[in-house]
Amino acid sequence: MNNEKKYDINISVRTTYLPEQSDEEADRHVFSYTITISNTGNVASQLISRHWIITSGDDNIHEVRGLGVVGEQPLIKPGDTFEYTSGTTIPSLAGTMKGSYQMVAEDGFHFTVDIPEFILSVPRVLH
Repeated sequence: MNNEKKYDINISVRTTYLPEQSDEEADRHVFSYTITISNTGNVASQLISRHWIITSGDDNIHEVRGLGVVGEQPLIKPGDTFEYTSGTTIPSLAGTMKGSYQMVAEDGFHFTVDIPEFILSVPRVLH
């Protein structure tokens, strides 16, 4: 069987700028991001850990590693999704995030799911 489809996880991202938590004069720009993780494969898989690379507009890079997401290590069955919202702060008006999830399938297979790069931008900064 083709492992690519057996262990197939899709990631989608929505971002929101949070002006009420930001302080532009102090170069503190807060964003929330909602991640939807969909198991389109045919084996249940558990998200074990995450790795984020957060790049601000001034090319400052911050990496974050940790267990699970928002305090959970969800087991996602085939056809199911897991959605969560978290946040980050950057010192510039725009930046990017990308990363990966480390997963373990129910059959014991370990694999990595790339999180495609997405943009963090204060409204009206990028066109």
